[in-house]
Amino acid sequence: MFDSPKLFPRMRIIYLSNGPWRNWTKLWNRNSNKSREMSANSPPGKSDGDEPQDRAVPPNPIETMGSRIRDLDVDSIRRYLAQKLGFYEPTEPPAPVDKVLTEVNLDGIVKWIKSERCQNVITLSGAGISTSAGIPDFRSPETGLYHNLQKYNLPQPQAIFEINFFRENPKPFFTLAKELFPGRFKPTVSHYFIRLLHEKGILLRHYTQNIDTLERGAGIPEDKIVEAHGTFYTSHCLDCRKEYSLEFIKERIFADQIPICTECPGVVKPDIVFFGESLPHRFQDCLQVDFQQCDMLIIMGSSLEVQPFASLIDMVPDCCPRLLINREKAGMRSPLMKLWGLGGGGLQLEEGSVRDVAWLGDCDDGCLVVADKLGWGDELRALVAREHERLEREGGLASPHKPNTSVTPTDEAQAGQSATTTDPKL
Repeated sequence: MFDSPKLFPRMRIIYLSNGPWRNWTKLWNRNSNKSREMSANSPPGKSDGDEPQDRAVPPNPIETMGSRIRDLDVDSIRRYLAQKLGFYEPTEPPAPVDKVLTEVNLDGIVKWIKSERCQNVITLSGAGISTSAGIPDFRSPETGLYHNLQKYNLPQPQAIFEINFFRENPKPFFTLAKELFPGRFKPTVSHYFIRLLHEKGILLRHYTQNIDTLERGAGIPEDKIVEAHGTFYTSHCLDCRKEYSLEFIKERIFADQIPICTECPGVVKPDIVFFGESLPHRFQDCLQVDFQQCDMLIIMGSSLEVQPFASLIDMVPDCCPRLLINREKAGMRSPLMKLWGLGGGGLQLEEGSVRDVAWLGDCDDGCLVVADKLGWGDELRALVAREHERLEREGGLASPHKPNTSVTPTDEAQAGQSATTTDPKL
């Protein structure tokens, strides 16, 4: 019964990592006291004496949800169905929830961003912010990457990004990597909108699922970016862990060769996170501090189906507005989960929302709409035109974009508020 898609319409969850994220529940209790002692101005990282695997990270709401589902009884399900059909009225009306936004719509979001309450914006992005650059997303019908992988003769589309399959047969991945190799694409309006948030002094951090390095190409400083799923910029041998440069991996990929380590027979893999691998330490470090401070969350171009990234939307405070800019609604909690009070999670984009707003359409269009309402539209359009011209003039599309470590006056003013490590390998 609990597997019914009618009862759980949004319960398709994909885990990218089998590493530390799976241990969140047992780690959280032990490390929560240490996390609370960290000041908002201290750089994230492990505490003295901690081993890397003991980093404090939040519990996974999906895992805790499973144990609670098992405790549900048939009467609860009957009551839910009766209420949906209009045959049952709760004996006590739910307690009213105060609105976070004065208007729960895009105008309310704009007012919030303009207000003094909005000082720390976190942006989360998926493949949807790069599609206008010519990079396909993963799940769109007909045009999505997974739809067009039949030629690789895979057991399933996701196998091309599974570490165990890669160890057995790396050829399909490197063939695809040649087609999608970063550096041939210009950053999009969405990327420059994120940069504009930085230039306005309100971007705390940008978390991206993408490996295309377009955030760097857009001029967003390295310390503001968390590449949650890794980067093409460095590579390592799977066996001896020797590090290799971008030039090494690119030369072999474009020669239709599988990169082999010069020290051992191991395959050299770009430092992007495959299914079955742990996420970068920088991801785990930054989220400990960032999401406690967040007072505006903007999600762009993500299906919010891949864990643990999808759970980040639930880590912001309850008083933090959340804006989704996407072609379709995503990250919503099942109505059944809401009725039973399971999990804290998901966006509330239907009637009764107090802080969540969705703008549905292409990400670039949505960013322009928001920028226009903020009075930044002309500035954003001029920034895109100027930067695209510069990239073409300087030949900046020949390889993946290098880290941008420049510090602006805005960065210096915020240095105490959002300090973090800047190791380009993380």
